[in-house]
Amino acid sequence: MNGLPAIADAISRVLERAAAAAVRAGRSPADVRLMAVSKFQAPEAIAEAYRAGVRLFGESRVQEAKEKFSAIDYDYPGAELHLIGGLQRNKARSAVELFSCVQSVDRDELVEELARRASAAGKAVDILLELHTGEASKSGYPDADALLRAAELASASPGLRLRGLMTMAPFTEDPVPVRAAFRDARAAFERLRSAFPGGTVDILSMGMTGDFETAIEEGSTLIRVGTAIFGARPTYGSKA
Repeated sequence: MNGLPAIADAISRVLERAAAAAVRAGRSPADVRLMAVSKFQAPEAIAEAYRAGVRLFGESRVQEAKEKFSAIDYDYPGAELHLIGGLQRNKARSAVELFSCVQSVDRDELVEELARRASAAGKAVDILLELHTGEASKSGYPDADALLRAAELASASPGLRLRGLMTMAPFTEDPVPVRAAFRDARAAFERLRSAFPGGTVDILSMGMTGDFETAIEEGSTLIRVGTAIFGARPTYGSKA
């Protein structure tokens, strides 16, 4: 990506592609939110995305997010910050303080730790339960039954608001397993909504730069896009 103004053009292209995918699936484009995955991106790039209309950002590391978004209400009024990377229990307190939603809740111990930290802080934190549908190295609950048991635990915690689930499809250019993974996640999401009626379970976070159109066709309500917005080269931090 050559220069910051290109970010606004890239966002427009992503939104056009997302809208077309929604229409193909008989859905309203307004039913799908765009997250700009801002991990490894410099504050200047994030500010450009914000000026282009993005109001939802995703970070994968607590410390990096704290450095860039410590004054989120002042620097980016109306914006939301979600944690999309793995979270260690010893970082749960900081996560509760900084993020409005933790999307990567992948084990019961983390549910319990986030609940404890949120209650201690007098806050209610949104969470998504992560469903494993990708490679063996990826985290997440192994199946819908485990996910539902975790949902029961989360729903009993006053400091947490269960909002839905997230997943990462297999990293492959073969569209067949990718679409199958998204369909599995959609089925688990529908089970979750049926088990917890009332409208609070409303986020199905799936789809990234390489597969967000397929994800939308299969029911995603939130896509997490980084490379298609900011480009492939990271501009902040030491790791790609």
